[in-house]
Amino acid sequence: MAQVQRTVPDDEANRPADPEDKDRTEEPQASAHKQDEEKRSLVRRHPVWTALAAIVLIALAVAVYFVWSIYFHPYETTDDAFVDARSFSLAAKVSGYIDEVAVTDNQHVAAGAVIARIAPRDYQIAVGQAEAQVESANAAIANAAAQIEVATAAVDEARAQEASTLAALQFAKDEAARQRQLLQGGAGSLQTSQQAESNLRQAQAAYNQAQASVTSAMKNRTAAEAQRNSAAASLKQAQAQRESAEQNLGYTTLTAAQPGRVVRLSGSKGQFVEAGQAIAMFVPDEVWVTANFKETQLADMRPGQPVDLTIDAYPDHVLHGRVDSVQPGSGTAFSLLPAENATGNYVKVTQRVPVKIVVDQWPTDVAIGPGMSVVPTVTVRPRS
Repeated sequence: MAQVQRTVPDDEANRPADPEDKDRTEEPQASAHKQDEEKRSLVRRHPVWTALAAIVLIALAVAVYFVWSIYFHPYETTDDAFVDARSFSLAAKVSGYIDEVAVTDNQHVAAGAVIARIAPRDYQIAVGQAEAQVESANAAIANAAAQIEVATAAVDEARAQEASTLAALQFAKDEAARQRQLLQGGAGSLQTSQQAESNLRQAQAAYNQAQASVTSAMKNRTAAEAQRNSAAASLKQAQAQRESAEQNLGYTTLTAAQPGRVVRLSGSKGQFVEAGQAIAMFVPDEVWVTANFKETQLADMRPGQPVDLTIDAYPDHVLHGRVDSVQPGSGTAFSLLPAENATGNYVKVTQRVPVKIVVDQWPTDVAIGPGMSVVPTVTVRPRS
């Protein structure tokens, strides 16, 4: 496309400049210069107002800082928090067929409430057998006591016989000695002396027999006492078996040890269960919140500090509680496979530390259970 060039007439090119055009050009420059002068002289012209404005700005900054320190900085919060409880399984301690299930799924029960019953007939028979063994042991103890009495009487009789034979022996000794003296002096006969010696030997034998009878009677009494001790041990064993049988009979009734809810109920009537087999899970009423804070959030966190909580499932319920304790260590340190940081490719990661939070009053119109998400806000510094 051809360019169009404007041709200026020679008379216009040679015409002298107009003074009015020069004034119009210099007027904006002067106005701008005047404004710059006014701006530069504002502080000089109004020093008091400028100082007051600076003071107001500083005071506003300080106020903002205190508002942030009082109403925002004192709080530590996390979304890694959950309702926690010491849940456990309800298991049978004895085997047998379930005769009754007295609860249903997610039912709340009081302490001591019956949850299930196992058919008790076999264990009632075991209790009867144990009671019979106890009675048998008691009878054995009574028999042994009677034997001891008989043996004691026999010992007394043998000792009396021993005393009698001892007196006869002493008389026979004296008589034999007298006859020997008479025979030596010529006043006695040989036949009489021999008869006295024979009586002495008979008395000695009778005394020895009496002593043996005493020993035998004492041994019989010792044996009777041993039988009594054995019967007493059998009685203790029978009583222990009876107690065990009674406990097993009591174990046929499963009861709640504390108030809570029965969840994941798997047992049913007619089902055979082994000892130790779980039939349900139990969630106690005592629950709390485990909040996993970052370790950088724990500088000012202490037990007893107030906490505001909201449950994700029920956001309209605002709960209040307090910090109960801070775990002395990160969560990974107590895991089944803790992290091994002694490696060359170490990358520092901010750890999480579990904090136990106790709630003052849980809502009663909704179901609260372990694993539910909670958002806690801990006031780590006073607001006043």
